[in-house]
Amino acid sequence: MPDDARPDADAPAGPPGLDADVARALVELSRRHAGRVIGVLASRFRDLDLAEDAVAQGLADAARTWPERGIPDTPPAWLMTVAKRNAIDRLRRADAERRRLERVAPDVLERTRPGTAGGRHMIDDHTPDTPSDPEPGADATGAGDGTDLTALDEGQLRLMLLCCHPALDRDAQVALTLRLVGGLTTTEVAHALLVSEPTMAQRIVRAKRKIRDAAIPMSVPADPAERIDAILTVLYLVFNEGYLSHSDGPTIRGELTESARRLAIELAGLVPDHAESHGLVALTSFLEARRSTRLDTEGDLVLLEHQDRSKWDLRTIGVGNAALHRAMSLRMPGRFQVEATIAALHANARTADATDWPTIATLYGQLVAMTGSPVVVLNHAVALAMADGPDAGLRRLAELDGLDDYHLRHSTEAELLLRAGHADEAVVAFDRALALGPPEAERRHLERRRSAASAA
Repeated sequence: MPDDARPDADAPAGPPGLDADVARALVELSRRHAGRVIGVLASRFRDLDLAEDAVAQGLADAARTWPERGIPDTPPAWLMTVAKRNAIDRLRRADAERRRLERVAPDVLERTRPGTAGGRHMIDDHTPDTPSDPEPGADATGAGDGTDLTALDEGQLRLMLLCCHPALDRDAQVALTLRLVGGLTTTEVAHALLVSEPTMAQRIVRAKRKIRDAAIPMSVPADPAERIDAILTVLYLVFNEGYLSHSDGPTIRGELTESARRLAIELAGLVPDHAESHGLVALTSFLEARRSTRLDTEGDLVLLEHQDRSKWDLRTIGVGNAALHRAMSLRMPGRFQVEATIAALHANARTADATDWPTIATLYGQLVAMTGSPVVVLNHAVALAMADGPDAGLRRLAELDGLDDYHLRHSTEAELLLRAGHADEAVVAFDRALALGPPEAERRHLERRRSAASAA
């Protein structure tokens, strides 16, 4: 993943009319914890749709009750409690309907067997009655339902493994995990995977239907390594969206970058001999270490060369260095390790002038050979420009096939043209980039650079 000028890849403002603190708490609960609760409930009830519906209802319950009762001390535990009760209520209603059909239309019931109503698992008569909502001020883990917050991370890991089951094709694996685990909206998932929103919605529905119809188990496989590559791709995309978001809201979404990095660390612990897992830990650590310096006080992007390196998190850089060393020691090269090595050269350079751009350019050349990605070609052009001058970057950019609808392809060309002294051509390229509707923070940056080109 390249630096802040990179051409790859926010939280909603919350329901209207809510108190700002409640809205922020709801956004964090939805983005950061809902997927973890879905994972726990899907594992318990063996029904992904039921779990997702119960959590969605729980979030709606929070929006309804928190403004009056206050924000709970432990919102994730509150959501776990309420969503679990919502799931039980839904199962009770389905069970009651099954019993009613059993009395009045047993022939209809026979056609819906075996053992479920609408494909959902029944509950027994001994499930204790519980009130609809716990009191927000109390710790929901003490509500008598056995909720254990430490189970949330395990639930999210199980959910990732389920979404990346080999019975699903790779596109479905990535889309479903981004939606359920990463907390991205369908619109954001569509943007991340460069497809239309209707197409993405259909893809997610089909994936969930396949999980249901094939009764894919919510369990950790004997050999989780068979699904690790798909999960790593998903975590990379989640981190990418948080690192520089393209939705309406904050430019940087720390809850996504933190979640992706935390899960990458968990995965590396699960498969300690998988080199690319350690590579992703290293990559996300190096990038996360400088998050606090990437925006100025006005919320505008600060490019890598202008960031205050004294404020970079040296401990997190150390974690990245250790993870990269572990990955390299396994002698199984991969794209995340190459990207992590590039990020390491940035993170460990104490000044911008000390950056080893020739080596970075060479590494991007290797990454192009490994991936064939036009986005990587774009970054290769930037690195060549930094190593050998803007004309070298422009020559590489001329070889790029595609990305005509990608605003950063044109903004990169504009920047290189400006540095090469072709101000008039740079203005035209900046206009092409702006016409493609970049996110607000990037738009402001491009407008400033266009003004500089016009004045040159």
